[in-house]
Amino acid sequence: MSRYWSALVHDLSPYTPGEQPRIANLIKLNTNESPLAPSPAVLAAIAGEATEALRLYPDPAATALREALATYHGLSADQVFVGNGSDEVLAHAFAGLLKHDAPLLYPDITYSFYPVWAQLFGVATEAVPLDADFRIRIADYRRPAGAIILPNPNAPTGTPLALAEIEALLRDHPEIPVVIDEAYVDFGAETAVPLIAAHPNLLVVRTFSKSRALAGLRVGYALGHSDLIEALTRVKDSFNSYPLGRPAQAGAIASVQDDAAFQAGLASIVATRGRMTAGLEALGFEVLPSAANFVFARHPAHGGADLAAALRERAILVRRFNAPRIADHLRITVGTDGQTEALLSALAEILAA
Repeated sequence: MSRYWSALVHDLSPYTPGEQPRIANLIKLNTNESPLAPSPAVLAAIAGEATEALRLYPDPAATALREALATYHGLSADQVFVGNGSDEVLAHAFAGLLKHDAPLLYPDITYSFYPVWAQLFGVATEAVPLDADFRIRIADYRRPAGAIILPNPNAPTGTPLALAEIEALLRDHPEIPVVIDEAYVDFGAETAVPLIAAHPNLLVVRTFSKSRALAGLRVGYALGHSDLIEALTRVKDSFNSYPLGRPAQAGAIASVQDDAAFQAGLASIVATRGRMTAGLEALGFEVLPSAANFVFARHPAHGGADLAAALRERAILVRRFNAPRIADHLRITVGTDGQTEALLSALAEILAA
């Protein structure tokens, strides 16, 4: 610590991102990146921006990208906000929509950036426990609140909420902002976007990092009533008016327009997720039902820390959270078929030792 730090920095407990080590022949299944390459159309669009125009600032409103997303989702452009990854979009939501006198509600086991943003922006919070099966119970959110944020599917568990459950939540809380974080929704959950028209308090946040194989491009977006979008824009323009560069905007537009490649990629990952789940269960793992591009699993006879360490010795990285109730679980990203086979073979060897 430094005496030059502000009191805010002294007290912060920052988010810990997934490890990005430089290990030869690494099988990296710890950060939920796509195992697939971006489509050729996306790569061509990004390369096309490598011109002398890079000396100029990009469109601060990302108008063409917002229009493409509006068309894709059946909304208007003023119902779309874009930012530098969904993490930035969510941070703006915490600052612009989720700070109220009553506490913000979110699950006790969820995306670990939520409490960090709450601390950073001084948002009072209340964690709502998942049930015994690690599921979000909408009935548990029928309590006074200033705002609510839920991931669907939840992370790191991967369990989804039905659209009817989200609609019930919105009916229970028409007077407060409700944010549904859909970072993984494309892999098998129901999107809440169709509810936007009837619920002006609903903000849906999504990312290009997972299902669109563009984690390195850093593009996220939010969909909702124009009043909510204006709040995010006001925060953005008080922080960084140019969050998306020209290559990012071009690549994201190309991804939205190349729906055939997008759907084919989803189908491939979902199929491999099924094979991974079956293989883990055959080895004795308990695997939660997943609607994401990862699985959440534990072995009743082996500790999570020991398994993660043994896999790392074999150059296979998975994610483990040293937290109550889930310390023995591993969050394992769906990789390629070859990576999945290597993972299962390594685990079989570890369990047999």
